[in-house]
Amino acid sequence: MAQEETIKLFEGLKIRIVWDDEKEKYFFSIVDVIQVLTDSNIPRRYWSDLKRKLAAEGSEVYEKIVQLKLQAADGKKYLTDVADPEQLLRIIQSIPSKKAEPFKQWLAQVGAERLQQLHDPEKSIEQAIKDYRRLGYSENWINQRVKTIEIRKGLTDEWKRSGVTEDSDFARLTDLMSKVWSGLTTREYKQHKGLTDQNLRDNMTNMELLLNALAEQTATDLSKERNPEGIIETAHVAKDGAEVARNARADIEQRLGHSVISNQKAIDHITPQDELPLDKD
Repeated sequence: MAQEETIKLFEGLKIRIVWDDEKEKYFFSIVDVIQVLTDSNIPRRYWSDLKRKLAAEGSEVYEKIVQLKLQAADGKKYLTDVADPEQLLRIIQSIPSKKAEPFKQWLAQVGAERLQQLHDPEKSIEQAIKDYRRLGYSENWINQRVKTIEIRKGLTDEWKRSGVTEDSDFARLTDLMSKVWSGLTTREYKQHKGLTDQNLRDNMTNMELLLNALAEQTATDLSKERNPEGIIETAHVAKDGAEVARNARADIEQRLGHSVISNQKAIDHITPQDELPLDKD
């Protein structure tokens, strides 16, 4: 799933959150939330005790808790318990805190801001452009990346229309298309570039982005023409779309005399931060 980690402030305290593009929802670091609600010096122990209590009660919330890799204070990423807004509200009910109601209002505001971005894609795109510029990506790369975000959204919307709803099926279709056009599954592609939990598309070259976008746009248009139903028929359409990009890749490589599947990461082709002009925004 495509994930975007960020930090939001509640009463001046940081809460790490992740936006999941495919599920279209936020996931919040539970220990961060507990710290702002309880002012605990050891929020992890508080959460550990609360987890045992929820488990003893047979709470569904406890069973559905997942872990995502979030960046810690030392700059490294660690698996961290997270909860979506619905799960988080249930957890908050088990935490006696005067901040509970203000936090619920804050939670609703965070969700409203994201919904506003979803309904007004221009705002979301403008923010993405600013973020990529700060990271040092070239304007040409940024233009390509922003376009691929739009294309990817169109494809996933088409998959949903075809009856594909499970996250695992989205991942299988994405892997299928990647394997067909590039010869590598998503995991293999990331290993080829030496990536761990970084976003693969954020580390693609312009050519890789273009070929991947060609596969996805073709699959989207074919799906609209054929109207597949279910994962099997949708997979056939996805494969056909990816084959168009595979053929284009073969032609390009024949003319260039080398593979366009690069092992470069973003750090290999973006401008170092100290060489960037000052951000005037």
